[in-house]
Amino acid sequence: MVRHYFIATMGCQMNEYDSDHVGQLLQHRDFLATEDPKKADLIIINTCAVRAKPEQKAYSLLGRMIVLKKRNPSLIVGIMGCIAQQWGSILLDRFPGLDFVLGTKEIGKLPEILRRLEQGAKVFAADLNRMSTFPAVRSGYFAGRVKSFVTIMEGCNNFCTYCIVPHVRGREVSRPPEEILNETTALVAQGVKEVTLLGQNVNSYRYGRGHGDGFPSLLRRANALDGLLRIRFTTSHPKDLSDELIQCFGELEKLCSHVHLPFQAGSNRILKAMRRGYTREHYIELTEKLRNIRPDIAITSDVMVGFPGETERDFEFTMDLVRRIEFDNLYSFKYSDRAGTRAEKMGPKIPEAEKACRLDALQSLQKAISLNKNRLLVGSTVQVLVEGRSRRENQMTGRTGTNKVANFNCDMNVLGSIINVAVKRCSPNSLWGEVLD
Repeated sequence: MVRHYFIATMGCQMNEYDSDHVGQLLQHRDFLATEDPKKADLIIINTCAVRAKPEQKAYSLLGRMIVLKKRNPSLIVGIMGCIAQQWGSILLDRFPGLDFVLGTKEIGKLPEILRRLEQGAKVFAADLNRMSTFPAVRSGYFAGRVKSFVTIMEGCNNFCTYCIVPHVRGREVSRPPEEILNETTALVAQGVKEVTLLGQNVNSYRYGRGHGDGFPSLLRRANALDGLLRIRFTTSHPKDLSDELIQCFGELEKLCSHVHLPFQAGSNRILKAMRRGYTREHYIELTEKLRNIRPDIAITSDVMVGFPGETERDFEFTMDLVRRIEFDNLYSFKYSDRAGTRAEKMGPKIPEAEKACRLDALQSLQKAISLNKNRLLVGSTVQVLVEGRSRRENQMTGRTGTNKVANFNCDMNVLGSIINVAVKRCSPNSLWGEVLD
């Protein structure tokens, strides 16, 4: 009998990578993927706990999935990811219809868990001290995909006062470079043209004790792989962005001209309270170095408003930094307390209405900057890696090396190719153009 699985993935790219790990394990055991949870025999929700909003969305979705068990009592429902790691067996009590809870380092146990579920037991596995397992790339799983993720390290040692990541992903552990390169080669063999190297802090990647065992060395080795067209990485921590790594943007032809460099706040007082380990002046200096090495580089970032104790003056420092650097895009959000972090106990708390007002002002400023930057590209030619069909009929979509979405009409089979597109118009979030070749 054919069994189907449905995975709902929330949060970061690392969760997407983990969902692919699960998918390969399940397909190895003759499950087939479905996009309709009503047709599934197994439903897994891969969760994010970095902020309050995605956590609440996960609980809402979990409740809806459990309701499906009333019509299909044999349906198995599980939860994985950061929420699973944070709350563990408590979730089994809170949601009686939940069958298993799978922590962030326990993915490899999924086959064993399914066997135990067949015996009628509910299962909780969330040992943060164990070593993670990583997927062997299953033949055909990535067929038709143009880009994919490869985790190079897990965990974080920084313990920023607002951040839950070290509590749910553990301390930093880097994978062996040969293992990373072999996985990337296997992806390329299935047609993948672009990989994004993942880690909570990729800049601090180091395997072994030699000088050449750091992240720049790994990038150089990946750059030499045949068949791979593009390399990206995320996420970077400003305090660990070395001159050697910056130099890679001027040396490695496959390394895309884009860096995601979260700054979180523009006020030195708030940065210190966050335990970020750098100042606004240092951050500005880093962006200047990047642009000197690679003048066309796109810089995107994460920023929050309403951190405990943030004054209007602190917020204006953030707005000033956004004006000075002119980011290509910002991922901005309101601060929310995370259980177990130092900031949870900090004060004074900023009222929700004030946080919403600051966020609106910040996003309006960034929208204008993004639109102006994209307007400068109208009339130029950009190189686009074609990723697939867009939502509009007869239209394809892809990304430039600077990570800008580009849409264009095309009836040719150009999936996975890098093509030249003449930009005709734009919005703050995307470009539209015509194929030149």
